[in-house]
Amino acid sequence: MDDVADAVGVSRATVSNAYNRPDQLSAELRREVLRAAERLGYTGPNPIARSLATRRTGAIAFMLDTGLSAAFSDPALSITLDALAATVDSEGLALLLLPGGDDGGPRADRILTAQADLAVAYSLADGAPALRAVRRRGLPLVVIDQPVVPGSARVGIDDRGGAAAAARHLLELGHRRFAILSAQCLSAPRGGPLTAAEAARSRFLDNRQRLSGYLDTIEAAGLDPAAVPIWETSGLSRNEAMTGARGLLDREPRPTALLCMSDELALSALAAARQLGLAVPDEVSIVGFDDTPPAIWADPPLTTVRQDLVRKGRLAGELALKLLAGERVPEPATLDVELVVRGSSGPAK
Repeated sequence: MDDVADAVGVSRATVSNAYNRPDQLSAELRREVLRAAERLGYTGPNPIARSLATRRTGAIAFMLDTGLSAAFSDPALSITLDALAATVDSEGLALLLLPGGDDGGPRADRILTAQADLAVAYSLADGAPALRAVRRRGLPLVVIDQPVVPGSARVGIDDRGGAAAAARHLLELGHRRFAILSAQCLSAPRGGPLTAAEAARSRFLDNRQRLSGYLDTIEAAGLDPAAVPIWETSGLSRNEAMTGARGLLDREPRPTALLCMSDELALSALAAARQLGLAVPDEVSIVGFDDTPPAIWADPPLTTVRQDLVRKGRLAGELALKLLAGERVPEPATLDVELVVRGSSGPAK
């Protein structure tokens, strides 16, 4: 920096401002400083030295509940993450992605050594060791969807209300034989048929809320919720989801309505129905959750519960910026959802 300052005939502080506070210089002077720096081979302030001086890394640890390949096969995550990244990028912050493992979150030691100023938990399981590591480090925490962590900022959706709307829609179409294709619950062993009591012990809050929305609505219609078959899929693999859907649809009496806890599960269920030679919605109605872009292009287009994924990601980013600025933790934000009716649901026959 001294060499650049001497070459231009300005102070060291002026060179620093050219990189860190460009609004303090005229455009012409900043260009002159940067040209001199390039000529001398100076690439700008050392980020490690800067972090030592500011005690900030300029990074946010984004904690996932599963591995990267599984996580990024879910469009709901991609849309949410993109909106969050765009929001914090405006303040020069980067994201450090920490994949999860078998316990519903990243390893605790990864959190303890991560170079980050704040953590974001994306749909982690209750009691994930990563959350204890965040608390041990004293990092500010933003939770997207789950779990509920005292002292953290949180943005979620009305999972129970959305599930209830999906079940009510199918009841109004005359359906009385239901089945539920559930996201992973971290049951032991993983995957396969579950009782309602077992599914209600899922370590994921959104699973429990969606399940209660489905079953409470079905029970309110005079049906026995214990008679509703439930299948847990382990992870986000479409092959595993198709296996689960086939297990639910290839039974007697066959359900006429399949409630799926995500669009990815519902799209797999559409494929499984085709394999079994079942017409959708004439022989079975299928309803998803999320309204990701593939839902409208499905064959038939998918009836689903829409959540505003972009708004959720943007709000999570805004919460992160507020906490980093030293503001108090706000009250949890719960975003509304709405049922979107398309061609995959129809009258019971």
